[in-house]
Amino acid sequence: MRLPLSLHNLLMALRFSGAHVWVRVEDADAVLGLSDYLQDQMGEITTLELPDLGDLLRAGRRMGHVESEEASAPLEAPISGEVIEVNAEALENPDLINSDPYAGGWLLRVRIEDPRELDELINEEEYADLTTEV
Repeated sequence: MRLPLSLHNLLMALRFSGAHVWVRVEDADAVLGLSDYLQDQMGEITTLELPDLGDLLRAGRRMGHVESEEASAPLEAPISGEVIEVNAEALENPDLINSDPYAGGWLLRVRIEDPRELDELINEEEYADLTTEV
């Protein structure tokens, strides 16, 4: 399946954690969201819990929780840093993650504490390989 060029370019700019959280670096900040793969596996997302503004995330530690009618899963922070923005629209309408996971369905904006942590994340091609292995 060929992706539209704009979506392809967007995905190429993302890094992914093994816990299915994507990261888009914007200067000293990073925007975080859930991968299309995770939302597809979970089904329609009904509940979303996220950290508060000013909270400190630690890479590999819990940063929230997501639920659907079929599943429930903790969310693991892909990087460390201070939460500087929370997507209130996604909290209010969690199904936005299903319909627009890489744009309107973003979760958090974080001030990057240690840019070296980004090196631990994988690119879109590696993530696609990870999610298609049986």
